[in-house]
Amino acid sequence: MARTIRVAHSPDSDDAFMFYALAENLIDTGDIEFVHELQDIETLNRRALRGELEVTAVSIHAYAYIADKYALLPHGASMGEGYGPRVVAGDPLQPADLRGRRIAIPGEMTSAYLALRMYMPDFEPVTVPFDEIIEYVVAGNADAGLIIHEGQLTFGDAGLHLIVDLGEWWAGETGGLPLPLGGNVIRRDLGDDLIRRVSKLLRESIAYGLDHRAPALAHAMQYGRDLDESQTDEFVGMYVNQRTLDYGEDGRRSVQLFLDRGFEEGLIENRVQVDFVED
Repeated sequence: MARTIRVAHSPDSDDAFMFYALAENLIDTGDIEFVHELQDIETLNRRALRGELEVTAVSIHAYAYIADKYALLPHGASMGEGYGPRVVAGDPLQPADLRGRRIAIPGEMTSAYLALRMYMPDFEPVTVPFDEIIEYVVAGNADAGLIIHEGQLTFGDAGLHLIVDLGEWWAGETGGLPLPLGGNVIRRDLGDDLIRRVSKLLRESIAYGLDHRAPALAHAMQYGRDLDESQTDEFVGMYVNQRTLDYGEDGRRSVQLFLDRGFEEGLIENRVQVDFVED
């Protein structure tokens, strides 16, 4: 009898690239049947709080609140190597000008929001769906916007100005560590054997996409939201790479540091010891 595993991720091009092989049945999953669910990352964070999904993408920030239910998989990371979520505005402001301003954010459990709070605690957040933030700022409903996903490449097309890149800031703060943004988690109650089997298949899917880049990019472009082929290639390369196959020692260290700093600065309620599934 097949065991159904729900795999949830954002409807964006990098996640689509990761799960291309599974979505198109290009690898043998044996008696495990994967069912894909696509929702924005803040919705997935909230669902993970309730333990609804067997496997899901989550914000690293959110992991602080679900570590009792989920373990981090050693693959599937989205990390910014000197780049990351960006604060943009209609006017060419200085970073100090953001203090006290109204900033549109993609959700209070996102890693982007936690990073911005570390960077600058004093601002007024307003939660807006991630794919509506650019137009929200252009319409003058917020002084600035915190951009994730494909908007990091397209905000200039809307006439917006880059104020700060939080991945660049984090690298400067930490001696060059990548900014941990998202990861894939698996529910602990599946048991060690099934967890290892599912983990192996998910890693195979990521590796298949990297090894078959052209068809995987063609699949990912369905979710690119205004990105052309070249931009899709660039964006996927930013967030699906060798780091996605394995966090690496420095990547794992950055995840722990990110959550430790959030706790120490009073932005996360409890200190969390991050543990990864071992293949």
